[in-house]
Order: sequence, then C-alpha cells, then structure tokens
Amino acid sequence: MLNKKIYREEIISRENNRSDISENASEESFEGKKIFVRTFGCQMNEKDSERIIGMLKGGIAVNSPEEADIIILNTCAVREKPEHKVYSEAGKYLKIRKHKKNLKVGVTGCVAQLKGSEIIKKVDVDFVVGTAALYKIPNIIKEVLKGKVVVDTSLDVNLSDRFESPIPYEFYNGSRVKAYVTIQEGCNQFCTFCVVPMTRGREITRPASDIIREIVELVSSGVREVTLIGQNVNGYGWNTPGEISFAQLLRQINKIDGLYRIRFTTSNPRYMNDELIDAMAECDKVCEHLHLPVQSGSNRTLKKMGRRHTIEEYYEILEKLRKAIPNCAITTDIIVGFPGETDQDFEETMNLIKTIRFDDIFSFKFSPRPGTIASRMTDQIPEDIKSERLRILQATQDEITKQIMQSYIGKVEEILVEGPAERNQETDSTGRTRTNKVVNFKGNPKPGEIVKIKITEAFRNSLRGEIAENVV
Repeated sequence: MLNKKIYREEIISRENNRSDISENASEESFEGKKIFVRTFGCQMNEKDSERIIGMLKGGIAVNSPEEADIIILNTCAVREKPEHKVYSEAGKYLKIRKHKKNLKVGVTGCVAQLKGSEIIKKVDVDFVVGTAALYKIPNIIKEVLKGKVVVDTSLDVNLSDRFESPIPYEFYNGSRVKAYVTIQEGCNQFCTFCVVPMTRGREITRPASDIIREIVELVSSGVREVTLIGQNVNGYGWNTPGEISFAQLLRQINKIDGLYRIRFTTSNPRYMNDELIDAMAECDKVCEHLHLPVQSGSNRTLKKMGRRHTIEEYYEILEKLRKAIPNCAITTDIIVGFPGETDQDFEETMNLIKTIRFDDIFSFKFSPRPGTIASRMTDQIPEDIKSERLRILQATQDEITKQIMQSYIGKVEEILVEGPAERNQETDSTGRTRTNKVVNFKGNPKPGEIVKIKITEAFRNSLRGEIAENVV
C-alpha cells in the first residue's frame, strides 16, 4: 500500500454544509491552470467531463497530458477492459511527474465511484471523485493543490448540486452546435450484469423547468441540436410524482425557438409506450432514430439478465414505432456469452438481428463486473466461445449495416453541419442525417446550418455526398 494519508472531502469540509461547499467552490479560480481530461465510456461521462471543465473556472483545457498542470481521468466501469485501462493510463500520466513535480492527477467517474480509495492503493493519484460528488471538484482540487490526497465517493447529495451543469463554452472554439443535456440519472432496474446502480445510484429525475432553462441557454450560445441523456432516459418522470412524462417533455422542448434537432439516449424497452411513440412522430424536431438496448434475443437469457421485457414485447414496440415513423433508424446493444447462454439462445439473438435489421449494434462479450449477480453465476461461458459468437454476430451485422448505408445512395438528406471533416478539413465538412448517419461532403457552410446533401457514396460507418441546396 502506498504511504499516503487520505483525506476524505467530507472531513476537509466538516464545518460546512453542502451548499457552502458548492458556493465556495464556485468562487475558486484556477486562472492559468492547464487542464487535461481523458474521457472513457458513455455520453453521461462526456457530459460530466464538460461539467468538470466548466467548474474549474479560469482554467485552460489542453489536448495533451504533457502540457497539463491537472490531469483527470473520467472513467467507465461497465466492462472490465475500460476499468483496467484506467490504471495503465494513470501510470503513464504519473510518469510525467518526473519532469513536472507539481502535476496533479485524479480519477473521476464510475471506476472512482466503484473502487474509491482502492485506486490510490494501486496508482499514486492525488484525488478520487465519484459520480455524484463531481460538483465538489473545485473545492477538492483546491485541497489537492495544498498537498492533500482526497477521496469522495458519497452518493447522498443535493439534487440541484448533482445536476449543476455550467456551460463551458469559453474552453471551446465557438463552433459547437451540439450539446448533451442530462435529464435523468441512476437506475432502479438492477439488471444482473450491470454496475450502474452502484456507480450512479438510484434513479433520479431533474426538474423539467431546469432542463428547459439549460436548453434555452445552450441555444442562445449557438447550439442547434441537443441530446437528452440518462441511464433510462425515456423513463423520465416515471418515479417522480408530479413531474411530467418524457413524451410531454419532448413536446415542450420541441417548442424552443432556434433549436433544430432533438435526440435522446439511452432508452429502456420498459418505458416505451404509445404516448412516447406518438410524441416522437408528431414533434418535428425529434430525430428519426431510437437507440433501444435489447441485450439478447432469447427470453431465457433476458430473464437471467433481469431485463423487464420479453422478445415479443420488443418486437411489438418496434412494429408500432415503424408504423408511426417508417424511416426511423433503430440501433441497439447486445451482450453475447452471458452465463448459461446456449447455442440455441445465441441462435435466437442471430434471428433477432436478421429479422429486425438494426441500422447498427453495439455488441460486447459478457464481462463479469464486481458486485453483480451475474459475476457470481456458476455457468460462465468459456472465453473462446464468447469470442467466436461475437465474431459471427458482428460479421452478420456488418453486412446488414452496409446494405442499409448503400440504400442512402441517390437520396437527398438534411444534414446539420457540425464543422470541418476529420480528413481534408480545409475543403470538406461533416454532419449527420436525422437518422444519425455521418455524412462528409465538399464545401464549407457555417456550423449550425442545415444543408441538403445528395448522397453519392456509402461506407460501413459514414456516407459521402454533395451539396444540393441550403435549407436554413
């Protein structure tokens, strides 16, 4: 064990209540401090990284750890591989201390929440901050700069503090047209494979008035597309008496002037109902794309997973959705090699993807996570079988995705311009269709404009086209 004395943030600030901590932290300036944030995982983590940068007022976001005075790893614990990556990345950054003795390195996010002070036993970082305590990070880093080592993984915090989301546009180049907006966090589903209830806590809903206010502020700052995010985003308001439903929230956001597009992720089949499908179809700013994790095509496996839907119910949802929105793109998550998954169970998953023909899937081998029921199941699948099933699944889906992408050739699509393309930045621009397909094209319209693009080429992960006409 490293010879370090760990100060918990609650002890450092024991004479202050939570509102005092937050208020004092907001007044703290990090003028001139160079900050590097490495983000692993989902959109929730990307949003949290923005919050971190926004709260460290006066700091300068940099793209290289070698330039930084403060390095933060914002982590993901959903699978084993990203968690292991955290330790190797931290070790790599700590080597920079040989040349920069005042460098501070910390870990935030889901691994921080899950492992806490265990992280400091493995790597010599200066602070560990869990998901719910992120709002305290200015005060925590202030103490770290004084030479203290801080761990804070408390989940019991004020709702308003937990969702506080400063907009850090001063750290970006002014061309941002898209933003994530957190509307819900945590999970009450307790799927047997998932650590989210342990890393994000129980499901909580952000007040609709706060969400609307943030989106209005974002739009006034130049944002034209928002993605509403949460672990069960379409379950918004489900467990909050007096709060509006997710469908009603979409209808309110749809009325905001200057906003062009609305997306949301991740949805849960349990919360997909007729009211929501109707709202998706009727709100002109809601994009024709739904990410709806199914996880398996086998009812037997779904039951072991603790999922609260059957394959028959999933088919019924998509049938209603495609009837209401015929051109809606559907993506999903699938886990192969879940404990006890038989050849027949896997074949049912293959039948599912061939029947539904998802636009794309996010697919993974089952990864046992500490503290979950599935990690203790005795009928674990051998690694070579999991790898082979994943290979077959992905090869089949690749062909389906390629065919769907090819179907766009010759069509004219509305594209929200995001900025220069990754390649040929001086001459080409990039954006997305309403169905969430990346499109690259020659020309330099302003970011935030909507242009019509005729699709001329299709690839596995993107499309290419030429400008047909400007729309906005």
